[in-house]
Amino acid sequence: MAGFSRYSQRKLLDHVLKTSAYTPPTSIHVALFNAGPTECVGTAYAREQCDVWDAASDADPSVAANTGVIDFGNGAVDWGTLTHFALYDDPTAGNLLSDITALTAPKVINAGDPVSFPAGDLEVTLD
Repeated sequence: MAGFSRYSQRKLLDHVLKTSAYTPPTSIHVALFNAGPTECVGTAYAREQCDVWDAASDADPSVAANTGVIDFGNGAVDWGTLTHFALYDDPTAGNLLSDITALTAPKVINAGDPVSFPAGDLEVTLD
């Protein structure tokens, strides 16, 4: 589970306490990282937009998960071992919205391997 980044924590607290308004990002992008963690690089790698997250519920108001498949396609070249993920508000730069969080299990991506996360696999927690 990824927690909120310092950036997101500040924005949320300022918004709730009315010290400044916060406009949510127009899109959210999932980034993948190799050991280090260093953001993945390679032919055909790009952050994947994911704007479908479940709403927090009364049962567990501090957790939200992706509600749709996040599909990065197939690695055109070796992407190495994927170990972490994070959320950003921009496809190439932008603000880090979540902590850089370890995947449940590292995954080696060779050329042609599919890379996707089923609905419910990536969770963000408010902590």
